[in-house]
Amino acid sequence: MKLRKKKQFEAEVATSSLNDIMFFLLLFFLIISTIANPNVIKVLLPKAEKSQTLNKKQFSLTVKENKEYYFDRELIDATNLEQVLKEKTTGVEDPTIVLRMDAKLNIQELVDILSIGTRLKIRIVMATQVGK
Repeated sequence: MKLRKKKQFEAEVATSSLNDIMFFLLLFFLIISTIANPNVIKVLLPKAEKSQTLNKKQFSLTVKENKEYYFDRELIDATNLEQVLKEKTTGVEDPTIVLRMDAKLNIQELVDILSIGTRLKIRIVMATQVGK
C-alpha cells in the first residue's frame, strides 16, 4: 500500500514584527502629542458640552489656581496684565487669546480679564475640557 503525503498549503500571516511596529507607532504618537501644544501650562480646565476650534493667530493666557498669570509660558505680573496684552498683540490683525483658567478660580477673575480684552479689542476665548 502506497501512502502519499498531502501537500496542502495553508495561508499564514507572519506577525513576528507586528509588535515592533505597534510599539514604534505608540512611541511616535506619544512624542507628537507632547510637541503639539508646547505653549500650554497644565491647569484643571472647566468642562463644556461642545468645543470650538480657531484658525487665526492665537496667544495663550493661563491663570493658575494661585493666581499666577502666564502669557505664552512667560510669567507676568497681574498688575501689568493689560499693558502686557497690549504690547504683545500690537500689530497683530484680529488677535485672539485662548484663556486657560483653573476651574477653582472665581468668576470675577474671568470677568476682569474679559473686560481688559474688551477695552483692547482683543478676542478672548476660554479653553474648556470637552465632556461631562
